Amino acid sequence: MPYRAPLDEYRLLLDHVVGFDRVAATDRFAEATPDVTAAILSEAGRMCEDVLAPLQRAGDLHPAKLENGIVRTSPGFAEGYKAIAEGGWVSISAPPEHGGMGLPMTLTTAVNEMMSAACLSLQLNPLMTQGQIEALDHHASDALKAIYLPKLVSGEWSGTMNLTESQAGSDVGALRTRAEPIGDGAYAITGQKIYISWGDNDFTANVCHLVLARLPDGKPGTKGISLFLVPKFIPDADGEPGERNALSVVSLEHKMGLHGSPTAVMQYDGATGWLVGEEHDGMRAMFTMMNNARLGVGGEGIGAAEGAYQHALAHARERVQGRSPVEGGTGTIIDHADVRRMLLEMKAEIFAARAIALACAVAIDMQTATDDAAWAARAALLTPIAKAFGTATGMSVAETGIQVHGGMGYIEETGAAQFYRDVRVTAIYEGANGIQAMDLVGRKMMDGGDAALALLDELEARGRDARGALADLAEPVLAASSALREGVEWLAGQTEMNARFAGAAPFLRAFARVLGGHYHLAAAMACGEGSAQAALARVYIMRMLPEHAALLAAARQGAADLYALDVEDMAR
Repeated sequence: MPYRAPLDEYRLLLDHVVGFDRVAATDRFAEATPDVTAAILSEAGRMCEDVLAPLQRAGDLHPAKLENGIVRTSPGFAEGYKAIAEGGWVSISAPPEHGGMGLPMTLTTAVNEMMSAACLSLQLNPLMTQGQIEALDHHASDALKAIYLPKLVSGEWSGTMNLTESQAGSDVGALRTRAEPIGDGAYAITGQKIYISWGDNDFTANVCHLVLARLPDGKPGTKGISLFLVPKFIPDADGEPGERNALSVVSLEHKMGLHGSPTAVMQYDGATGWLVGEEHDGMRAMFTMMNNARLGVGGEGIGAAEGAYQHALAHARERVQGRSPVEGGTGTIIDHADVRRMLLEMKAEIFAARAIALACAVAIDMQTATDDAAWAARAALLTPIAKAFGTATGMSVAETGIQVHGGMGYIEETGAAQFYRDVRVTAIYEGANGIQAMDLVGRKMMDGGDAALALLDELEARGRDARGALADLAEPVLAASSALREGVEWLAGQTEMNARFAGAAPFLRAFARVLGGHYHLAAAMACGEGSAQAALARVYIMRMLPEHAALLAAARQGAADLYALDVEDMAR
């Protein structure tokens, strides 16, 4: 499908909205100059447009298959992956000592989003590898790093993460996979894992699995879990793929979407693995990878939204139907007010979600560069918002894209439905969006709301600066921010966690709504009254931002009404 990388929007966000200049001003990321940043985004965009976008439909129409224990990937995916690996797009933020570029996560976030928009099924592969690189870099022994990181960074090998088991679901502590010491620092891993994205492929020389398992003396629950690196082929003395390990792909899931991405049921039958991190501390090591992936998955949602928007816009500009309601109109359905509403709300929502994701990435980079606890707190705060709101945006925009197409959107040949089918799972994996919301109102608010209030302080100060030139936009944004501040303070005062959890989802969405208002306002200020960006900000602030009030009201309802009906009443 045709795709155009939104390079101008990235530059606007980086230069005037999310504060990327602070990242580039650090010693750690001094190489991320405007010229380097522009070159990275331009080259990645060209690869996405020319190489990956043509693979989008191929992956859907010709899914990955399991034949005699071998995964056969979709036509063109091997060549697409080669372009990703050889271009260095797997390793933009990977450590230079192992062959990576060592550039900011903010740039990785933008490039991953572009790849998601072009071909989400294939982008999942390098996303998993990026997370594994980070987990190994932080937690693995030097010996493991020396063998695996250069191969993962170069893209010669790919990585996965294995958490879920059929009986456990989101309750990772209920896993049954076990690990037995077999000498020389190795372990025998036995068990079965499900929903393993890119559990195997036919274009990398090795597939390296990070597997959660329990040692014989591991306690029940998450505190007794360890993490192991289990390769498809055991590296030989030269670090090259050697003996086939005792693991296999049992089956590939038949999914609603993402047909080009093989989602495997993995079986480990005494497979040889090596401990990553400390014994019984596997969740901490795995969360390094999961937090990386959560921001990446939020970007997948935004990328799918961008692809769906561009697809819908192209249709609206070509579809002739009815009489134009505006003088000098095009004669196509884009003249109609309701079609304009859908398209502009899609575009405004994407901008808000993209800004939140990039702001989260900037916080991660500042934490990395400065080791400042305040930046760490902001990154932690924004991660669940970026993941949940980014994926919700992907779903809502893709659904609206079908509506813009009308009846043709329901016909598979147009490709509109694929965006929705592909993106729908992003709200479920890497921690379902409800879990993200609970994390936000629970763990991330245990500081009394300090991190949230500090972020609002910063945004409101900038918002007040807009009162002169854009008062009609600044005032509603500041009023919404004040309402969110009250919501944060109310939430921080709730000691009953179930009361927090009952309103978690609307609270997260309200938070994202208000952040989006601030980021739209900042962009409008940068471009000026009368600009296209100011017009888009007006759509968001006047039409979409008011939702925050209803969401905050729902967030403060507590849990009593949710339990007023017993299970039998619910079944009637």
